[in-house]
Order: sequence, then structure tokens, then C-alpha cells
Amino acid sequence: MTRAKIYIDGEAGTTGLQIRDRLAARDDIDLLTIDPDKRKDMDERRRLLNAADVAILCLPDDAAKESVSLIDNDRTAVIDASTAHRVTPGWAYGFAEMAKDQAETIAGSKRVSNPGCWPQGLIAGIRPLIDAGLLPADAPLTYNGVSGYSGGGRKMVEDYVSAADPAPLMPYGLTFKHKHLPEMAAYTGLSHAPQFQPSVGNFAQGMLTFVPLRLWAVAPGLTARAIHELLADRYAGETFVKVMPFEAIERLPGLDPRTLNGTNEMRLFVFTDAAGDEALIVSLYDNLGKGASGAAVQNLNLMLGRPAATGLIPA
Repeated sequence: MTRAKIYIDGEAGTTGLQIRDRLAARDDIDLLTIDPDKRKDMDERRRLLNAADVAILCLPDDAAKESVSLIDNDRTAVIDASTAHRVTPGWAYGFAEMAKDQAETIAGSKRVSNPGCWPQGLIAGIRPLIDAGLLPADAPLTYNGVSGYSGGGRKMVEDYVSAADPAPLMPYGLTFKHKHLPEMAAYTGLSHAPQFQPSVGNFAQGMLTFVPLRLWAVAPGLTARAIHELLADRYAGETFVKVMPFEAIERLPGLDPRTLNGTNEMRLFVFTDAAGDEALIVSLYDNLGKGASGAAVQNLNLMLGRPAATGLIPA
């Protein structure tokens, strides 16, 4: 097997470090590294980007766009973990389970935009319903959840780590202009992005997301059990996305946002009320795993023609 050359541009950041950790022990790739003193040296970055078979960009948006512009060959493939290209024409969206042919699309692409952590829970739960015609595209949805503070960006991480008594729960995005909204609308099939209100908790990583559905209002006649059956059928056989058993239960102690930390797994749950006309779709995954670095490695595997699970840990 030919060893692939991989360059992580921005390897010193959280996502870059986690990707590097997942790749470090592999014998099918060579990791290209930059001298720390040359991280801002344009010529050195250009050299490494063009020497790579795949460049993984773990950078702010403007820097990611700059890196793409430095690639002057038609051989180097790119996985961009920023938001810069998530709805850009010509870039494949890197949520491999989004549609039945999405993994194949990623495998055949030279430009892949790694998905944001928050959108994946929404897309996984809602897109199959819209594709099947069970939920109208103009449904007015709300979407919320809790992530480890690593999901709130560098400033929030610094605030939590330095605080003497950090808040147990901190809502944010209260102006409803979150950077993930365009990809939420683009890849769910919704005609309007949902009202999205995220929060972070006093833990480093892991997340739970929630899509509440008042079925009598948004899709009369649809039942929670039908939603569960559709999702279970859609993700049957998937390595990383699992639909959990349908249960009528008041609470589930296993719904700890940290449960899947360190893995590349996502679990979907469907809950309902006694009458069955309300539903709650819950997604559980690691915001730094399936929500970021794990997804990037999965996409890398697909682009290299390797088994999708190479170097990744399911739960």
C-alpha cells in the first residue's frame, strides 16, 4: 500500500492536535510537519501544502481560504475543518452518513468541508424525515443542546479553564446568528434554518442535541414510533451512527453528554409522550470526535480509499 502524505495546517489547535493523535500510530501515512518557527512562513506552508496528498486545514476561515489559494497543483486534496467552505459549490460536505451516497461523494472529491459539530445532530435526525416526505421542508423547528466548553471556541475554553467557579451551564448564541445556520439549512433540506440556541456545560467535551417536534402542529398524523422506524431503517448497517431502541421512559441516566468521548460514534434516540403526538429526537456524540477530528479522519479514509473506520474507535 502506498503511504499517503498528510499535512495538518494548524496542527497546534484543538482539532489539529486531536487529528494528529488519531493518525500518529498509522503505518499507511506519513505526517508532514512544519517547524514551529515557520508556522507563519508563507513559502514553507506553500511547500508543505503542495507536497501533501491530503492537506487538512484546522484554521480560522480567512487562513483556511489562504491555504487553499497556496495550492498550485491539481493533485493535493483538501479537508477544511473551518466554516469557510461548508456551503461553497464544488465542496463535498463531510458528513458521510448524511445521505446514502454521501460517502461515495466524499471519496471522489478533492475538496471536502468537514462539518460543524452542532449541525450533525440536527441533520442526522431531520434530513431522513424530509427526504421521506414525512416532515415538510417549511416546518418551523427549534434546535438546542449542550456541549462541552471545547465546543464554544477558544475564548470560551479560556474563560472556563481560568474561572474560579465556572457556570454549570452557559447558554450562548442568543442573537440567533450562529455560524452553523447556513449549513443547517443547506443540508437538512429545510427551507429555513431552525431557531438554534446552543449552550456549553462545565465539562470539556461531549454533547447532546435536541429537536423537539410537536407533531400535531408540524406534521399531523406522523407518530414518534414512525420517526424511530424510519431512522432505524435509514442508519441500519452504518458503522458510526446508531439508532437506539424506542422506549417510553421518563429519564435515561445513560444520556450523559460525555458517554461517547474519544469515539467516532453518534447515537440517536426518539422519545415521546403518552399520547404519541409529541416527539423528541436526541443525538449523543463527542463534539471533538464525530463532531470534528473523528469526522475529519473518517473523511480522510474515504478520500484515500481506506476502510472508513481505519484508526477510529466506535463505542
